[in-house]
Amino acid sequence: MKNRLIKIAAAVLLFMTALSFRCSRHDSTTVLKLAHVLPTTHPVHRAMIVLADTLARMSDGRMRIDIYPGGVLGNERECLESLQIGSLDMTKVSSAVLENFMPAVSVLSLPYLFRDKAHRWRVFDGDIGRRMLLSGENVWLHGLCFYESGERNFYLAKKRVETPEDLHGLKIRVMRSNLSIRTVEALGAKSAPIAFDELFTAIAAGVVDGAENNIPTIHQSRHFEVSKYICMDGHSAPSDVLLISTHAWRRLTAREQRWLETAVRASVKKQKTLWQEATQEAFRDFAAAGVEVVWPDKTPFIEAVTPLYEEIKTSQPELYELAMKIKNLK
Repeated sequence: MKNRLIKIAAAVLLFMTALSFRCSRHDSTTVLKLAHVLPTTHPVHRAMIVLADTLARMSDGRMRIDIYPGGVLGNERECLESLQIGSLDMTKVSSAVLENFMPAVSVLSLPYLFRDKAHRWRVFDGDIGRRMLLSGENVWLHGLCFYESGERNFYLAKKRVETPEDLHGLKIRVMRSNLSIRTVEALGAKSAPIAFDELFTAIAAGVVDGAENNIPTIHQSRHFEVSKYICMDGHSAPSDVLLISTHAWRRLTAREQRWLETAVRASVKKQKTLWQEATQEAFRDFAAAGVEVVWPDKTPFIEAVTPLYEEIKTSQPELYELAMKIKNLK
């Protein structure tokens, strides 16, 4: 009797799973739900529109991506957890958030890891990048691509920063990433864990002295309106990562997977152009608002974070080895 009940329960579960999958296909159309926290004006969201349009065109309407922007389905961590249990199909997150799920990706938060943009994309487009994207299969996360996120720079309400010494004692809002926090502290500042949606008010009220982010985000968040100085130190370059739930990926046919991968590549190409345009627009608005953009000598900043690499060499040898492979990549 017990075995019979188990078999009945298993059959019901199998039926519900199949029914759920059929519903996601909407008769003859495979529908993927993609959620992220960015506004619809952001270059990454606009690239996702290209992704959805390209996929629909390539598949002749047999595949569709429904996009839910602005955090309506949760923050980045919540979206990742939804992918893991299969209640959400796709999401975009910062690699700094992803490092708690896919440790290999944490290398991207190391300071001054890349020589320049070209070096960064050789890593993303090469074997190292591919291995990082696929390193979350055991936790039900399948990486599809990296999106351009530029470099992160400091922006301050009242103080001009040109050297690491200028940062000493300042309270800087930083992402909830262990390596990001340690980088800011290695440069002499104090890290402040403030939610991003509370940051504008925190800077304006003097709760923190400033923050750090890439140029388009500083612009689109309007944080430059309460920040008089931007220091282009480029201390780190964590990327945005587009992922699909392994549950959803394995349900796709081989042809659907190829369609999706091709559409992803088209969106990456377009996103690079959109990012460059957004960066240029940001600098124009910074100048109009009277924000002073400082281009410091990066040498003292690089020297200030050297002890962090030495510490990691001992405490996280695998991470250090990966960092050295990236640094030495030609």
